[in-house]
Amino acid sequence: MVRTFLLIAALLAPAAAWAETKANQLFGAMKTASRHQPEALGSYAKGCAAGLVQLPETGPTWQAMRLSRNRNWGHPEMIRFLQDLSVQATRAGWSGLYVGDISQPRGGPMVSGHSSHQIGLDADIWMLPATRLNLSRAEREKVSSIPVRSADQRSVTRHWSASHHAIMRAAALDDRVDRIFVAAAVKIEMCKTATRADTKWLQKIRPIYGHDTHFHVRLKCPAGSPGCQTQTPTVADLSKNGNGCDDTLMWWVTDYLNPPKADPKKPKEPQPRQRGPRDYTMADLPAQCATVLAAR
Repeated sequence: MVRTFLLIAALLAPAAAWAETKANQLFGAMKTASRHQPEALGSYAKGCAAGLVQLPETGPTWQAMRLSRNRNWGHPEMIRFLQDLSVQATRAGWSGLYVGDISQPRGGPMVSGHSSHQIGLDADIWMLPATRLNLSRAEREKVSSIPVRSADQRSVTRHWSASHHAIMRAAALDDRVDRIFVAAAVKIEMCKTATRADTKWLQKIRPIYGHDTHFHVRLKCPAGSPGCQTQTPTVADLSKNGNGCDDTLMWWVTDYLNPPKADPKKPKEPQPRQRGPRDYTMADLPAQCATVLAAR
């Protein structure tokens, strides 16, 4: 009886301790992955991941950057994708890729930075062309990427090149990829310069704020992850409208940058604060995330 009581107490202790602790603090403290079969759990911005693997710090055609963050962990499908795309980058004239944040060792919400990157299926790839693949750990903390979007957000800079276009096209043509987030000016430039014969892949290139120094690749839910939530609407659904290069794209450099002015005579209504990933507790995440977190 005593042994049973102690076992129950041991199992309940973590749950009690986690009840009031923010999930990002718990997942941010994990240094290694869980010893489970790889599985993405939940959604890209509200989930965790079991059995992630670490992208090696340096490979023949890549280097992982900002190693102090310990965010170079991903689902095996993502790690394979990054290695494959880094080879494609060499065909575009780069020495390879500088890879930024993927996920934490067990995924989950982060203490700083991203809202997504929680299930091992998101990765940031630097716009800075890789020229050296022997950067030291110290150099990887200091070197910065380059902006390919102008300060006024309306056009690309001199840093943008045909090689950037080629690498992102290769990523978009990969069936594992769900979508790629870029600055709106990048999407507009790619629409202008794409070969008109085949531009369906451009639908995967999705404009979003920021993303001027990196592009963000998101993979589809992989096999063996029944708990992974597919993003909706899917790019396949969106592709019914073409390649995403229509007039609605220009909203990003019109109303987004210069929104219609509010009527000064109309009183502003208070807006309730929205809960974000840094507010989540374990109760907000899939139930399996407690098992992932507790695993030795």
